[in-house]
Amino acid sequence: MTTAEQLRAEGEARGQTKWQAKLLLRQLTVKFGPLPDHVIDRVRAGNPAELETWAERILTATTLDQFFA
Repeated sequence: MTTAEQLRAEGEARGQTKWQAKLLLRQLTVKFGPLPDHVIDRVRAGNPAELETWAERILTATTLDQFFA
């Protein structure tokens, strides 16, 4: 893989993570209403594995504490 290809792949991965966080924040807002800043910050800082876990938890969590548990 060339350096350019590697940089492109890294940029795409970062973009995918940002998109996942944005979608998850939208879902959380629909489910729980306006979100506290610390929740927004935590989701935006989430790594791909956390975002994947949270994407599943949103289906069953009834509180933000359960969502992050």
